[in-house]
Order: sequence, then structure tokens, then C-alpha cells
Amino acid sequence: MFDRLRSDVQCILERDPAARSAFEVLTCYPGLHAVVLHRLAHGCWNHGFKWLGRFISHLGRFFTGIEIHPGAKIGERVFFDHAMGTVVGETAEIGDGCTIYQGVTLGGTSLYKGTKRHPTLGRDVVVSAGAKVLGGFEVGDGAKIGSNAVVIKPVPAGATAVGIPARIIPSKKGESADVTEDAKPKFSAYGITQEDDPLSQAMRSLIDSTASQEHQIALLWQAIEKLAEARERDCVPQDAQREEHFQADKLNQLVGK
Repeated sequence: MFDRLRSDVQCILERDPAARSAFEVLTCYPGLHAVVLHRLAHGCWNHGFKWLGRFISHLGRFFTGIEIHPGAKIGERVFFDHAMGTVVGETAEIGDGCTIYQGVTLGGTSLYKGTKRHPTLGRDVVVSAGAKVLGGFEVGDGAKIGSNAVVIKPVPAGATAVGIPARIIPSKKGESADVTEDAKPKFSAYGITQEDDPLSQAMRSLIDSTASQEHQIALLWQAIEKLAEARERDCVPQDAQREEHFQADKLNQLVGK
């Protein structure tokens, strides 16, 4: 029990730069309090004490602003960051290492009892503020759900879901950096990385294209200059750009490449 609590506190210290000490996390982080109360409620629920589980869940909602049904399954090192107004449904499952922000709904679209109505999140999933994940499907390991996205279909591992309704942006490598086995997991706050930003991608493409065109133009003028020298005729304009001056590296640094 205490080992699990220690693990929860440590994961918050690693993911939240505002957390200054374990004591502060234990006393001032409602996301941690919600998880601890849920484990108690979930234990009661699984042992047949349904009303007691619901009542503990109700108290957790009152004190933390986070509503987690006692039937929901939550893994280890799950961090509810801020998370005011977050709702987790009865058949929802949250994998190890997930991060969930404020205003998130892990909801259902079916009214049939005894069926899988709510989503399953894999390991290291990030669900950003205001996102709605609705339905009994899976969100793969390391996936990221963008702020205010409405997700109504499965999300592959490592992919990013953005928009209303959400569109899927696949991972370049087919797997998120958050779940690689060779390197230490890399956490991205609110699920945002430079690779997911379409504006940054467009800027990088324009910069690379401009640098390539300038290189080709410089080569053409150099070739024309050599031909002019061979024929002993000066046909190259004085303002011809024979050298490359476009600073692609500096511009790429500005857009985060």
C-alpha cells in the first residue's frame, strides 16, 4: 500500500514542475487524493459493498472535484493533474502511467447494463484538458488526446487525436517516444510536442524547400559563370547570387526542429 502511494507521489514530482516536495503533494494535490479514495471505493465495490463504494466515490467527488465511478479500473502512477470536473465512467480502464487533465470525460455512449460502455486507456496515455473520450474502445499505449477533442473511435498506439470529431495523426515511427523500451520515458505535458503541431510542420517544410531552391539557384549561376569563362564572355549579372545566404539552421531552431 505505502509502496504504491510512494510511487504515485514520485510520478507527480516527475511530471509537475510546480510540485516542490512529497509533503506538498500528499497534502495539496486533489488528484492524488482522488486516486487514493478510489482505491478504497474500488475495493468495496469488488467485495460486494456497492453502496459503500458509491458513497466513498461521492465523498471523493465532493472533496476533489473529480468523479470516478468505483467500478472503474485505474493502474499505477496515474496522475490527475488539476482535473477539476473530470468524470471517469464505470467500465473505464486507465493504464499505468497515464496523465489526465481537467475537464476530461471518459464516458459511454450505450445504455445497456453489463456491457463495456467506457474507453480503455493503455499505458502512458495523455488526455489533455477538456477532451471527451466516448465509447467502449481502446486508446493505445503512448497515445495523446488533444485539448477539447471528442474521440469516438479507437486511437492507435503512439498516435495523436485532435479536433471535433477527432482525427487521428499517426506516429511517425508507429510508436510513441513515451513507451519506448530503449530510453527513459519522455513525458509531454498536455500531450503537446513540436512534431504534432501542424504549423511547425508547415514552417519546417517551407524552410527546407527554400534552402533547397537557393542551393539549386547557386549551382545554376556557378555553372553559367564557368560557361561564360570558357567562352570568354561575361554574361553573368553583377547581382547574381553565386553563394548561399539562407540561414535554414537558425530558422529551424526557432520553430523547434
